[in-house]
Amino acid sequence: MNKKTLLYTAITYALMWVAFALFKLTGTSYQSFAGVALATLCMLFPLIAVLILQAAHHEPLLRGLGISWKVNRWWFVGWLLMPIIALLTLVVSSWMPGMSYNPDNETVTQALTQMSQQTSVALTPSLYILITLLSGLFAGATINALFAFGEEIGWRGYLLQQFRGKNFLVTAILIGLIWGLWHAPLILLGHNYPQHPVAGVFMMMLFCAALTPLIQYIRLKSRSLIPAAIMHGTLNATIGISNLFIANFNDLLCGGPGLAGILVILSLDILLFLFDRHITKDRLFTSPIN
Repeated sequence: MNKKTLLYTAITYALMWVAFALFKLTGTSYQSFAGVALATLCMLFPLIAVLILQAAHHEPLLRGLGISWKVNRWWFVGWLLMPIIALLTLVVSSWMPGMSYNPDNETVTQALTQMSQQTSVALTPSLYILITLLSGLFAGATINALFAFGEEIGWRGYLLQQFRGKNFLVTAILIGLIWGLWHAPLILLGHNYPQHPVAGVFMMMLFCAALTPLIQYIRLKSRSLIPAAIMHGTLNATIGISNLFIANFNDLLCGGPGLAGILVILSLDILLFLFDRHITKDRLFTSPIN
């Protein structure tokens, strides 16, 4: 890794750990509105680090990082892939040892009752899933994408730029591990793995390393950073359905960032590799980043 990569990583990590320390000093529970606000604010730290380094090196701010609004089919491929991942993860989560699909659990029942009262429509679990996915698609392409851009400008913008000329898969794994470990302060507070915060740090690294080839591929095929932000935002908005319907939920085994989600994403990575090798002519998986 070059000097800029190391500096960028150091700045983003420092911002996260400072935020972690300040939050701990307040004594506030992460499972509160303050915790949600912290997690949302942290998504802007990669963007802040980009601005700091570009200003320090007298580079045009946010230039040359792949920000393009030229829409093509890959925007929609990346966007629609995320709810598919959420649904597949729900299925695989129900197959995990000791787990099962349970649409009648207390959390779902309360949510369906409340929504039915508000809409005067009797909601079933299947309809609830559909509504969640559709609303997630909308949020993922709008407000969620806006905050996800704060991260993606770093991971699939600035960092990807530093790896130009390097192998696609090696680049994806390295950026994924950097991205995953960056989450460590939030994970230790209870983000994504409240049952296993320490082991969750390592699971998050695996999750991000698995997910990065998909996002990086769409980023390069679309020739734009914006679809990466939409993918990231849509995943955040839809992946929760893989948690709600599982009895005896274990955060290391189930859900998007758990083993179930990682297995689903790795399977899609393999399918994408086969597509890239045998169908498309780009051969991105075996080519240097350019």
